[in-house]
Amino acid sequence: MRIGVPKEIKNHEYRVGLVPSSVQELVHNGHQVMVQKDAGIGAGLTDADYIAAGATIVDNADQIFAEADMIVKVKEPLAVERKKLRKGQILFTYLHLAPDAEQTHDLIASGAICIAYETVTSNNGSLPLLTPMSEVAGRLAPQVGAHSLEKAQGGRGVLLGGVPGVAAAEVVILGGGVSGTHAATIAVGMGAKVTVVDRSAEALKRLATQFGTSISTVFSTRSAIEELVRRADLLIGTVLVPGAAAPKLVTHDMVRSMKPGSVIVDVAIDQGGCVETSHATTHSDPTYVVDGVVHYCVANMPGAVARTSTFALNNVTLPFALSLANHGWKKALAQDAHLRNGLNVCEGKVTCEPVAQVHNLPYVKAETAIGM
Repeated sequence: MRIGVPKEIKNHEYRVGLVPSSVQELVHNGHQVMVQKDAGIGAGLTDADYIAAGATIVDNADQIFAEADMIVKVKEPLAVERKKLRKGQILFTYLHLAPDAEQTHDLIASGAICIAYETVTSNNGSLPLLTPMSEVAGRLAPQVGAHSLEKAQGGRGVLLGGVPGVAAAEVVILGGGVSGTHAATIAVGMGAKVTVVDRSAEALKRLATQFGTSISTVFSTRSAIEELVRRADLLIGTVLVPGAAAPKLVTHDMVRSMKPGSVIVDVAIDQGGCVETSHATTHSDPTYVVDGVVHYCVANMPGAVARTSTFALNNVTLPFALSLANHGWKKALAQDAHLRNGLNVCEGKVTCEPVAQVHNLPYVKAETAIGM
């Protein structure tokens, strides 16, 4: 199979779809890999590294999209990239289609086979290709939140961990999943007073066992969220419904009740955000203020630590990329139900039910789309 790795063009996106060791594995299995010039430079990976691994370096993305049977990326294709997709071509990347009708319609029109990292599943019910980036985003959230709380950044001028004689900041984390747990780990390490909210009793038990008295856990109700949001210096939203738009747990009225200069970090912004006042931002312009509250809503947070993120992502995507290349997409999807769950759009059909529902589009089961 001919596999293409274009350079990411999203604002300040420095990750790359394949690292040289992944390229070497694919080449060893008899495949050809084309990598766009300087595609890995933001993650500290040179063209020479890719050439040594057996890749061919090409000058532009046009050639990649024109010649590759499978495109391996990190972020969703932007409009200019979507125009280059063709019928029967495999696209393997993050898509986050639920909040993005324009991308959904473009992918349908392309006729491509679009497999989303974020909806591939595992035997234990987790999302293995989303997990490493959720870990990174979770660990970044208190860090960027602490920075945004600084007065020069528009925040309250509060140090997350406080100092002797001065109270630590109150950090409220909505969601006790992967991102929420990692956010709590860093926030606790920074000395903050941390509360995690979740509606799963099992998640709350797990958090209590892991953190003991270092955090407080609260069962999620509207009343509890209203009270905690009002008190928070830093609110971190990490709520996830696989494949679907994130629920809006924090209303505009709740935001109005927050202290002036408090900060919201909406990690769920890739799926539309869990705060009513959230809208996606970029690393070049990461924050904005609504009713005196600083909002940090960067849609590709892990891109800020591109080297760590790229290697973490490749560790989990490579086996699936190899399967798609070795067996072809139909056989690979037919024999692996977990990879099949990643199929979002297939030759003009929407095969992810939450995406079809949110955009009022016909839904076709993945098994039907691939002819099982």
